[in-house]
Amino acid sequence: MPEWSHWYKLERWRRLSALQLKREPLCAICAQRGVVTPATVADHVEPHRGDWNAFVTGKLQSLCRSCHNSIKRTVEIRGYSPEIGPDGWPVDPRHPANKAR
Repeated sequence: MPEWSHWYKLERWRRLSALQLKREPLCAICAQRGVVTPATVADHVEPHRGDWNAFVTGKLQSLCRSCHNSIKRTVEIRGYSPEIGPDGWPVDPRHPANKAR
């Protein structure tokens, strides 16, 4: 566990998280695909990587647990989304296949 993981148990985070989910109650990633899914996780758009200021002031988005634990995690690890569009081509311009185009 990262040394900053306890930040997610702080009252300050609980308030920020609850406010985010109240403001945006639907999953942002699902909504991009036209799917309506209740959000359950307040997620940092840009990873804070242990920076306290980024943790408490960084932009948040609402996600469902599934998107947070799979799609968002993959993007953070790989640096791009593996999502494929209806044309069969990756939708993320950062995807390696799109750099060859």
